Amino acid sequence: MSSVTQSSIYQLFQDLIRYGKTKNSNRPGFLQIFDIPKRWFSHFYTVSIVWNGLLLMVSVRAAVLGQELPVWLSGVLAFLTDSSAAVLEGPTLSTVLAQTLLWVHSVRRWWECVRLSVFSGGVIHVVQYAFGLCYYILLGLTVLCTDTPNQAEGAPMPALLAQLQWFHAGGILLFLWASVLQHHCLSLLAQLRTGACGEVQTLAHRVPCGGWFELVSCPHYLAEVLIYTSLCMLSHGALTWWLVVLYVLFNQALAAKLCHEFYHRKFQCYPKQRKALIPFLL
Repeated sequence: MSSVTQSSIYQLFQDLIRYGKTKNSNRPGFLQIFDIPKRWFSHFYTVSIVWNGLLLMVSVRAAVLGQELPVWLSGVLAFLTDSSAAVLEGPTLSTVLAQTLLWVHSVRRWWECVRLSVFSGGVIHVVQYAFGLCYYILLGLTVLCTDTPNQAEGAPMPALLAQLQWFHAGGILLFLWASVLQHHCLSLLAQLRTGACGEVQTLAHRVPCGGWFELVSCPHYLAEVLIYTSLCMLSHGALTWWLVVLYVLFNQALAAKLCHEFYHRKFQCYPKQRKALIPFLL
């Protein structure tokens, strides 16, 4: 393989793992034709609000009113779980709670993208954009696919509230705390570019300060990992959810590392004691 081909493949790989400020501004033209504005992140959450809101509505009707899941959804779940029959007894409390929190998370992130965050001219790759749209569709289906009732075979499903256990409370509390942390971090980032009245004053990158930014460069990425960990707790640590958490951890760790390196390159006075993602460790 020629050095030119190797260089092109390397540049393409870098383009697929980087976005926003971590992308090289001097990328070749053949890569820039696939650029999409980073502010289109809001599309991910729009899709999630609509799709996961629909799944939540169907699940609540099945769990509370005892209605069967729609035929199309039962068929999709049967295909994804390699099962000859879909779950017909209605989702468990764990599933309904996970769907509810996922929908709440999507609404909050959509509002932050549209009303709070101040995006510069940062871009993402069209492949990253397509993956993000598909991700939230598959995530909603993953919640339903990991639904695992714990009643004895042939026994009726307990009432929804009767299924409440300690890990549900733990998952909800962690979700709320991580969501507040993420919102606070995004507010601090927005304040770097806005004035006292909220008007945009600059699109330049500045050193974030305050809160958990004193410990890590990307506490909002850490909060994302904790949010998915809370959803995993609601499922009582189902294997599929652990795989989702591991994916989010590696994805956010890579993004945080690239962002951390960007800050060190751009700002000579950047605090040396800060880590990228996990305080005192990474």
